[in-house]
Amino acid sequence: MLYYLFDYLDKHYNLAGAGLFQFITFRSAMAFLFSLLISTIYGKRIINYLQRLQVGESVRDLGLVGQIEKAGTPTMGGVIIILATLIPVLLFAQVDNVYIVILIVTTIWMGTIGFIDDYIKIFKKDKEGLKGRFKILGQITLGIFVGAMLYFHPNVTMKEKLPQGVHIVSENGKTVLFSDAKKSTKTTIPFLKNNELEYAAALDFLGEGYRKYAWIIFIPIVIFIITAVSNGANLTDGIDGLAAGSSAIMVLTLGVFTWISGNIIFANYLDVMYIPNSGEMTVFIAAFVGGLVGFLWYNTYPAQVFMGDTGSLTIGGIIAVLAIAVRKELLIPILAGVFVVENLSVILQVSFFKYTKKKYGEGRRIFKMSPLHHHYQKSGYHESKIVTRFWIVGIMLAVLTIVTLKLR
Repeated sequence: MLYYLFDYLDKHYNLAGAGLFQFITFRSAMAFLFSLLISTIYGKRIINYLQRLQVGESVRDLGLVGQIEKAGTPTMGGVIIILATLIPVLLFAQVDNVYIVILIVTTIWMGTIGFIDDYIKIFKKDKEGLKGRFKILGQITLGIFVGAMLYFHPNVTMKEKLPQGVHIVSENGKTVLFSDAKKSTKTTIPFLKNNELEYAAALDFLGEGYRKYAWIIFIPIVIFIITAVSNGANLTDGIDGLAAGSSAIMVLTLGVFTWISGNIIFANYLDVMYIPNSGEMTVFIAAFVGGLVGFLWYNTYPAQVFMGDTGSLTIGGIIAVLAIAVRKELLIPILAGVFVVENLSVILQVSFFKYTKKKYGEGRRIFKMSPLHHHYQKSGYHESKIVTRFWIVGIMLAVLTIVTLKLR
């Protein structure tokens, strides 16, 4: 909203300093600061309010050190992250930008699903929370919305770099580096020289005009990614600071890709897809990182608040949508490696247990407990050490992800 106000003041009254709001970097910095202030200052008030409502975590005794002491700690703290993200976004971002609209809807939608799940657990005293099929239905619905918006909306386009040696001069005498904006389902394949994959190519057997059916491939892929990443974030939220810290690293990395892909100069220099209008997502990302960092103020060991499914499902959904929007979803196994490993540890544990029970009559385990962070807890590591080491691994994966910009 402030963007439109200062844009008006700059154009009609030439107000000193108003032009700063035209710069994504300035608005991103302001969004981060505002988000950080909201999450730290008002976060404490929200925690106190949750305590008065007796919105405490119910803990099952799994034999983990320090686990019982966590009982009664306020949960549903994901509300802090959501508010600290949305308020600065509404203030500093162009809210009519299609990517910002998609991200706002994602935040509210996933936050609502998580909130309902937490509400049922706490106030209805049902430890199972929202039934799994309803969570999946909610994720699928969001996937359909996001996929449809990215595929059909006229403002979601990309520009391809012109072949080397081809020079086109525009009417004003400037050299044109990229082709005209067009609809495309291309994405980036890491580590390959000609690193673009066209989803629509899977339907070329349909003959001429096959590209108009690309949504049949694209939307299911979007649904799968959103479901997988949001569930991965949910599983990772098991010890103090792990999910919020790991997510902040991932989101900050996606911010680098978003800013580059939305900037024609850097897109040209680094030879990546130029995605018009996508740079605005940097403002959302800055606000989101500020909310996560501010939440960590109260969530690091010993946690004063837990994010609950309200936070974890929202975080996973946003990360998935950001990666898809900036055409970097195939980097998720690297960037979100922590989520992937946590997911795989559960899948492997359950599958192996069922297999050995059927074959030997007694279920056996690969890990002492899953998800993986609980395995290390069972092995005697303090949760602060586990979280710190997971963060270090996350930073290494983030650096490797950024390196793919030039490593082909």
